[in-house]
Amino acid sequence: MSMTPLERWLAVLRREKPDRVPMDYWGTNDFTLQLMTYLGCPNKRATLERLHIDFVVKPKAVYVGLPRPRGLDAFGCRFSFVGHEAGAFETCVTHPLADFKSAEEIERDYKWPSPDWWDYSTIADQVKGFEDYPVQAGGSELFTIYRNLRGPDQALADLAENPKMVHYILDKLFNLAYQDTLRIFESIPDRVTLCPVAENLGDPTDLMIAPRHIREFLLPGMKRMINLAHEGGAFVFHPDEGNIRRMIPDLIEAGIDVLNPIQWRCPGMERVALKRDFGGAVVFHGGMDNQITLPYGSEEDVRMEVRLNLRILGKGGGYILASCHNLQSSIPVENVVAMYDTGYAEGQVY
Repeated sequence: MSMTPLERWLAVLRREKPDRVPMDYWGTNDFTLQLMTYLGCPNKRATLERLHIDFVVKPKAVYVGLPRPRGLDAFGCRFSFVGHEAGAFETCVTHPLADFKSAEEIERDYKWPSPDWWDYSTIADQVKGFEDYPVQAGGSELFTIYRNLRGPDQALADLAENPKMVHYILDKLFNLAYQDTLRIFESIPDRVTLCPVAENLGDPTDLMIAPRHIREFLLPGMKRMINLAHEGGAFVFHPDEGNIRRMIPDLIEAGIDVLNPIQWRCPGMERVALKRDFGGAVVFHGGMDNQITLPYGSEEDVRMEVRLNLRILGKGGGYILASCHNLQSSIPVENVVAMYDTGYAEGQVY
């Protein structure tokens, strides 16, 4: 009997047997419009359902706080789209805490966002009509915000040179994320399937942050968020790019349930070894290469990669098929259709 997308996700997350491997969707708005046009679908939902994608619904609270200039977020960071050969990414271009020298100075002169700046009354309405789909909500990715506040170079320097400031800022950020997550869970009790507790710890070759700094500054707050998610009945989804191999045991011990994006071209992140060493402890999500296979490969290259991922990462269960990052407008639509068509047709690998 065919499962709903929610049932399919839950079967994988609970280490039960689904009818096939679930398939998730990550794509920019520009690419989604291209996909809609190519398939002749009237909207995003119809497009994803046409491809049998088990997409995730992501409700968010509505900002109702202090008025802010266009382009600024609630922290005072300004963002701009920066283009490159693979598409465009939104990048922080102003760092409101860059010139501060101490935690005391920040406490005196900077206004931290309050959870009361967001309205949670529409959360329940945002998931209505999607009862057959998983919901992802709340969570944290706080060193990313720290880098935006302080600037990427200064943020890394702070870890060694100004640990008091790091603890102070991250405590503020974790407290805000905790309250945001708690209020969402209270708005839709027993409805959140996935809670993303994310960080960006790796680069293509190794960790960007020393393990001792991750353990001191990030893991305690992450564990607090993970415990909150589990108490609310959700599974913890951990997106983390690059080669994070050295930290995977710590992340598993902290309680993550799903590891994304599995950038297997990075040395140390080879699929066979990941599945062998960690497949019994975490579900793998992603694995479809955005840097070479999807943008530059043929449709047959894409099909072959889907089959390898199903055979390696999906062996015995514990795999959700998806791209390693948001699909960009430079990726041929035909390759993405080939990815999902192959996953749907050949995803019964258990």
